[in-house]
Amino acid sequence: MTKKELANALHDQKYNCAQAVACAFADEIGVDKEILFRACEGFGLGMGGMNGTCGAISGAVMLAGFKNSDGNLDNPATKASTYQLSKAILEKFAAKNQATLCRDLKGIDTGCALRSCPGCIEDAVEIVQEVLGL
Repeated sequence: MTKKELANALHDQKYNCAQAVACAFADEIGVDKEILFRACEGFGLGMGGMNGTCGAISGAVMLAGFKNSDGNLDNPATKASTYQLSKAILEKFAAKNQATLCRDLKGIDTGCALRSCPGCIEDAVEIVQEVLGL
């Protein structure tokens, strides 16, 4: 099963988009799937049901932090590089889908959906693999 297939299978099991993307890479980043599931729970439906940033992107950005952060609580030195990874994820997603907001992707205001949730999940997984090398 590919990562895209795994992530969409998780989404089919009622994981939100952020959970589906992040949990698909639990083994690669060495973080327990339950921790990722819990950490991503509030990002569903565009952050708490507010149709903001797409949850699939939020899950991908969370993976950037887990992969890149030095975890140094006293003197963090990796924020800038993690921000660059996060920016690359958003830019690639926006270039592919012309939007990063859930409401725009679903076409809530226009009646014209740009991308389905499974499609957003697939795109986020592909971008994670490309940008983060996972």
